Amino acid sequence: MYWNFFQEQILGMKWLNKFIGECLEARGLSLDSKIGGSIQFFVYDVIKIAILLCVLIFIVSFIQSYFPPERSRRIMGRFRGIQANIIGALLGALTPFCSCSSIPIFMGFTSAGLPLGMTFSFLISSPMINPGSLVLLMSIFGTKIALAYILIGLLLAVLGGIIIEKLHMEQYVEEFVYSNVSSIDIENEKLTMKQRLIFSLEKVFDTFKSVFPYILIGVGIGALIHNWIPENFIKIILGNDNPFGVVLATVVGVPIYADIFGTIPIAEALLAK
Repeated sequence: MYWNFFQEQILGMKWLNKFIGECLEARGLSLDSKIGGSIQFFVYDVIKIAILLCVLIFIVSFIQSYFPPERSRRIMGRFRGIQANIIGALLGALTPFCSCSSIPIFMGFTSAGLPLGMTFSFLISSPMINPGSLVLLMSIFGTKIALAYILIGLLLAVLGGIIIEKLHMEQYVEEFVYSNVSSIDIENEKLTMKQRLIFSLEKVFDTFKSVFPYILIGVGIGALIHNWIPENFIKIILGNDNPFGVVLATVVGVPIYADIFGTIPIAEALLAK
């Protein structure tokens, strides 16, 4: 009972969806119409994702203020083999970064001499898995699907790192990666509580600023799918009757996978169809 309340009202913010619907109906918009339903879907998802994202980024960034790259490298450097890949994937899962933000940290790990497979496990998991995505997935799809997504993502990150390590691709890493470690590193300095709070707020602002356009695009596409594209059309293309539905969904998802917070609303709309 308490978990359902937490998942539906705290994470899912069903009260917010109801409130937005009442506001739209008060202005004469029918929620059963395509326009009214689209506006409700768009406003509700944008606000919900923005709130969850900012709260989670602040919490994770505050924790990260105690683990700058230098300390993380020392911790990760103790592991080898598949253990190293697992640690790299888990560390990536704890960072609320997109690929563009993860690459400089990946370069720092590589230049510090950490195994390439380990650093790639980090790079694969970092943009795909993070606490924010877990919370958002739980709010929309439920706990079981959210945990399945996280576990599969970690497995892919570990396997990807192992394969790259077995292929011995260190020779293909550009020389500047090893020579620019000083420009990427962050000193392991002791921060005051005020500095940690400021650091966390800055992370919230920087990450949200870079991610928000993709949230708007993703929710906009989700609203379009949810209210304007016929259900039968979606079923024909991506339904169980199409043996290539999963492959097609994967191919379509590649160019639009700018950020997980922009794609989850699309998946939500597809599921509703």
